[in-house]
Amino acid sequence: MAEHLELLAEMPMVGRMSTQERLKHAQKRRAQQVKMWAQAEKEAHGKKGRREQPWKEVSGLGPRKQVLFPPSVALLEAAARNDLEEVRQFLSSGVSPNLANEDGLTALHQCCIDDFQEMAQQLLEAGADVNARDSEGWTPLHAAATCGHLHLVELLISRDADLLAVNTDGNMPYDLCEDEQTLDCLETAMANRGITQDSIEEARAVPELCMLNDLQSLLHAGANLSDPLDHGATLLHIAAANGFSEVAALLLEQGASLSAKDQDGWEPLHAAAYWGQVHLVELLVAHGADLNGKSLVDETPLDVCGDEEVRAKLLELKHKQDALLRAQGRQRSLLRRRTSSAGSRGKVVRRVSLTHRTNLYRKEHAQEAIVWQQSPLTSPEPLEDEDRQTDAELRLQPPELSPAESGAPEGLARDKAHHTLAELKRQRAAAKLHRPAPEGPETFEPGLPVDTETSQPDCGFRTPGDPPLLKLTAPSEEAPVEKRPCCLLM
Repeated sequence: MAEHLELLAEMPMVGRMSTQERLKHAQKRRAQQVKMWAQAEKEAHGKKGRREQPWKEVSGLGPRKQVLFPPSVALLEAAARNDLEEVRQFLSSGVSPNLANEDGLTALHQCCIDDFQEMAQQLLEAGADVNARDSEGWTPLHAAATCGHLHLVELLISRDADLLAVNTDGNMPYDLCEDEQTLDCLETAMANRGITQDSIEEARAVPELCMLNDLQSLLHAGANLSDPLDHGATLLHIAAANGFSEVAALLLEQGASLSAKDQDGWEPLHAAAYWGQVHLVELLVAHGADLNGKSLVDETPLDVCGDEEVRAKLLELKHKQDALLRAQGRQRSLLRRRTSSAGSRGKVVRRVSLTHRTNLYRKEHAQEAIVWQQSPLTSPEPLEDEDRQTDAELRLQPPELSPAESGAPEGLARDKAHHTLAELKRQRAAAKLHRPAPEGPETFEPGLPVDTETSQPDCGFRTPGDPPLLKLTAPSEEAPVEKRPCCLLM
């Protein structure tokens, strides 16, 4: 047959051919392909014959068997076919009836699943273990009770099968039985043996107690509790899968790793979720297990969970954990903002405070400047009498000051406060009488700041320098000055 490059080179030529020519060309290529295949088959058979000839000449025997099965597989296969004669030959040849496959399943297990009563009787008479356990702790009685095979259950009970055997899921044979007659048989047998609820609970706690004892021995020996065991699983994986709360709590107390992974990349939380151990799920998450941890195939604990109750619990815990993380993130961002602005926050407050105080001083002195600007001739008579009365009272009755308050600046401040009050009274009276404010060379609105550099009030006459009451500084900082009459108000 033509090579691939040759076929590619022919493509332009084939495209220019007519339909009949293309058919003839295809038939020619197919004939070449069949011829080359026949030749290759002939060469292959010739090489095979040359390899087998020396072996036949030396051994003088026919072809020998190339596939051999171990006795356990052969016995299980014969029991699954319910071949009593072949199983009898195996047993008589010395094959043990307790041989099991890689999952721990024995021939007696298989008979109890398939309801082969005669085969089970033959295996038991040959010495089969009636309480043999597979890799998940199932006994033949578990299998017979689950399938509802009443006669096999009666047979196993007559052979002293353990009625309190607990599998890895924590179930006894009667827990798995749904057939009414079979369940009644199991409960009757339990009552006849004197089994009570306390003994049932004790039997359920035996596996965890055994693991606790083993764990105490490891702690005394100083072993690392996070070392991987079979399939890379740690002790915490085993406790999580089996629902051993006390063992898991002890392991976590001793610092067992929550992020340890087995060969499949599963963490202990994966095992608890897969096996439906809701209490272990809560315990592991409470100690910080990662709900978003992924296995080698990117599966989270929620992905491998098949139990609806456990799935609902995982979703609830995930929502709570996400909300907590968001709240912590907001707190951290707020803390960072506070930390970044802490250096300038105090300065900003102090600048605002100083500015505010300066504005207050400006307003007060602006109002005082208005008092000095107004003339008594333009003021209404009632207001003039009131102001003169107030001034006369001040002259006749000077304020009594304590020694601490007898300083000149504070006395001046009180004097300014008096004139400010008088001005406010004058403004209220003018508003009531609907009279316009007195006009002067330059009018100031009360409450507005006065610029000392650009504006100065026009008082009937001036003294050298700025009047003391027009200086826009704090009163406490002014030096005591001698009062001079201004604008005929004093």
